[in-house]
Amino acid sequence: MVIKTNKSYSKRLKITKSGKLLARRTGQNHFNTKERRAAKYAKDRKAEFHMKNKARSRFLVNL
Repeated sequence: MVIKTNKSYSKRLKITKSGKLLARRTGQNHFNTKERRAAKYAKDRKAEFHMKNKARSRFLVNL
C-alpha cells in the first residue's frame, strides 16, 4: 500500500525553496475592519510553521 500526501493539509502550507514551512497566522479571519491598512497586510503575511519530523512524514509524504 502506498502512503499518500494529505492534500487538504498540504494546501494550507507553502514549502519554501530551503524547505521551511509557511502557514497563515491563526485568528485573523474577521474583526479587521477598524485596523489600519498596514496592520491588515501584516496579518496577511505568512508565518513559519514548525513541524516535527514524525508529523511531516505522516502528512507531507511526497513533498
